[in-house]
Amino acid sequence: MPPESSHSRFTPSHPTRLARAVVAVLTAALVATLGGVGGGAPAALGAGSGASSPWLAATDTDGPTILDATVRFFGRGYGHGVGMSQHGARGRALAGQDAATILAHYYEGANLRTIDPATGIRVRILWKWVASPAGPLLVVGRGAPWTIEGIAGSFPKAAALRVIPTTTATPAGPRTTWQIEVAARDGAVLHVGPKPADLVVRGATSRGRLQLASKATSNNRYRGSLRIMTSSNTSKVKVVNTLPLESYLRGVVPAEMPSSWPTAALEAQAVAARSYAARRLRPGASYFDVTDTTSSQVYLGARAERTTTDAVIRSTAGVVLKSGGAIANTLFHSTGGGATEDNENVYTSSAGAKVAGPVSYLRGSSDRDPDGNPYDASAPYATWTTNLYSRDQLSGWFSADPRTAVGALTALDLRNRGVSGRLISVNLIGSLGTKVVSGEVFRSVFNAGRPSGDPLLRSTLLATEPIP
Repeated sequence: MPPESSHSRFTPSHPTRLARAVVAVLTAALVATLGGVGGGAPAALGAGSGASSPWLAATDTDGPTILDATVRFFGRGYGHGVGMSQHGARGRALAGQDAATILAHYYEGANLRTIDPATGIRVRILWKWVASPAGPLLVVGRGAPWTIEGIAGSFPKAAALRVIPTTTATPAGPRTTWQIEVAARDGAVLHVGPKPADLVVRGATSRGRLQLASKATSNNRYRGSLRIMTSSNTSKVKVVNTLPLESYLRGVVPAEMPSSWPTAALEAQAVAARSYAARRLRPGASYFDVTDTTSSQVYLGARAERTTTDAVIRSTAGVVLKSGGAIANTLFHSTGGGATEDNENVYTSSAGAKVAGPVSYLRGSSDRDPDGNPYDASAPYATWTTNLYSRDQLSGWFSADPRTAVGALTALDLRNRGVSGRLISVNLIGSLGTKVVSGEVFRSVFNAGRPSGDPLLRSTLLATEPIP
C-alpha cells in the first residue's frame, strides 16, 4: 500500500461551518485547476474537459475474429468502468492531484453541495436468515448498557438478546410466533416475553455497540440501532442497522478503499460514497435504503473504522455531488484499465441493447497521464490474461447457457465497443447460427464455465490480443 500523504488540507470544525469550508476549498481548488468558476455558486466539476479515449484494437477492427484452435483473452481493468476508478484516483493522488481535481475528472459537470451531516440511513445487514429454537437470532450489547424500545430500563453490556421462533401447524398452514429472551453474561435471565411488533435495540450511550452475533463475520458490530423484523408465516429474519450517514461512512470508506492510501484519494472516495448513499435514501418507500454488500457499497460496521478514514469523513462532513437539483449517482469501480466508460454502454439489456439514457456526469474518458501512462498502472488488474483454452472448451461453456449457445464456436464479433474499448455487445458465431449478447453476459458466462481457480475475465475491456 502507498505511504500516507501529507496532512489533509481540511480542518475539522463545527459541522455546518465545516461543510461550507469544504465546498469553498474544493471550489477554490477547481478554480485553480480548471479555471472560470464565477460568483459564489459551487463549481461544476470537470466542465469542458471532454471525453477522449479511442481504443487501439489490433485484431478485431475489420470484421469478426476467426478463432484459432486455442484462444486466450487479454484485458484491462476490474469492474464495470463507470464513474470513479479507485486505483485511478490513487494514481492521480500520488501524481499530486487533490480531491477536487480527481472528482472533476470522474464526474464531469457535477456540482459540490452539502446535505445535513445528521442525515440518517437504514442499512440492511441481514436478510432471509433462518432462526430456529436451537439457533435463535442473537444480539449482544458491547461497550455500554443497551435498551429495547418499549421495554423499561436497560440491560448491562455483554447481555445477550435471543429472538426465538416457534412454528405450529394450523388449518391455514404453518404459523410462527416469536419470543425474546435477554440473559446476562453469567446466564441470569433478565427478561422473557413475546417479541414486540417493532423490535428495535440500541445502545444506551454513544459508547455502545451492538454485535449481531448471528451474522457470520467478525465485522458484525454496529453503531446506532438494530431493527429486527420477523413474520408470522416464516422463521426468516431481517435486520436493519439505522444510524447517521456520517457514522455509516466510517464503515464504508475503509472497506471500499485501503485506509493507507493518499489523503486526496480517500477524500474523493468519501464524497463519492456519501453521494452514492444519500441518493438512495427512500424513507417511506422501503424498510431499508442500502445493503451492506457490493449490490450497494460495502459496509463493515464499527470494526472496520480507521483513524485516517475517520478524519477524512469528518473533514468532508456533508459534502456531496449534485447534478441540477439531484444528488449524483456517483458510481465507482476498482480499476478502469486506463479509461472509463459512458454509462449507457455498460448498463444494457442482456442482448447489448442500450436501455438507459446518457448521464451527463458519467461520461467515459481517458485515465492516463500526459505521457500516456495509465494512472492505475500499479493496480493488480491494470492488465490481465486468461489461460489458454481450446475452441472445444469455449464451445462447451457457451453452449451450457441458452443465451450464448451456438454449437461449435468458430468466431466472435468483438467490434461493438464503447469509448473506453469496453464491449457493448458480442456476436457469437457457431455451427448452429449466431447470437448477440451484452459484453457483461459474455463475461459472466465465460467466468461461470471456466475451471474453478482459473483467471476471471475481470472486465469487458478485453480482446484476443493484448490491449495497448
